[in-house]
Amino acid sequence: MIKRIFQMTFILVLLISCSVSETPPIEMEEEENNNGPVEGIDYFLPNIDLNNWKVTLPIGNPTEVEPPEILNYAKIDILKEFMYNDSIDGSLVFYTYPGASTRNSSYSRTELREQMTPGSNSTNWTFAQGGIMKGTLSVPEISKDKDDKFHRVIIMQIHGRLTNAQRDLIGEDDNNAPPVLKIYWVNGRVRVKTKELKNLNASAIEILHTNAWTDDDGFYFTEEVGHDKFTLEVKASDGRLEVILNDSESIVYDDIHMEKWGVFENYFKAGNYLVTTDEGAFSKVKYYDLEVSH
Repeated sequence: MIKRIFQMTFILVLLISCSVSETPPIEMEEEENNNGPVEGIDYFLPNIDLNNWKVTLPIGNPTEVEPPEILNYAKIDILKEFMYNDSIDGSLVFYTYPGASTRNSSYSRTELREQMTPGSNSTNWTFAQGGIMKGTLSVPEISKDKDDKFHRVIIMQIHGRLTNAQRDLIGEDDNNAPPVLKIYWVNGRVRVKTKELKNLNASAIEILHTNAWTDDDGFYFTEEVGHDKFTLEVKASDGRLEVILNDSESIVYDDIHMEKWGVFENYFKAGNYLVTTDEGAFSKVKYYDLEVSH
């Protein structure tokens, strides 16, 4: 009898010991959960590689920040008002208002400019070489004009550029050429504008001049994006340009104007180019991801 009681007591102690050993100490649980905030759970960051982008700001002459400095944008005081992370939704915010403008524009911007060679504007691409830009973005805040209509903002571009030889050939003092593509946010809809050659019989030299080109009538996508997130993809290839909204609706330009455009170099632009000089105007454009390939 005594032997049986001893056996039962030993088994009970063994069970209690195993149960305790399987339960981690409270101190260990606290240690394991005390590793700090986790990206994607406690905060979010935009999916944008800035190694091949510089940014132009609405201040200074205007002020520009190039790679590699732009890679530390969150720590650069001059950028903190205009280009910063929203860690709640994982976006890179571009904020602007009427201020300093570039030489060939009246409007201000907080806008990225592609640099195929980081820190240099000299290496660019032609339509024959091709290029694709795709981004997910939104326009959450923008001011209104006196008629209570939202101001317009350019959110993507393909800008033309003269080579040094072309610049010298036509006697220009800079490398500026027209933007062949401008994509606008207009009252919650996406509008696309391209360039057309005024005279299809213009010579190879004449088409290098900015005034040889004019705007087309423009195109509105059917879908209304409002202030919500949407995706834009731009595909440039030899004699062809395509813009796609939300992977579902597209506009293609593959006419003589795109063929003639092949004479120029180009670079992509993305961000917040506010098309107004109204006092008190402003806009915020958020980019969640942005990719370019050639």
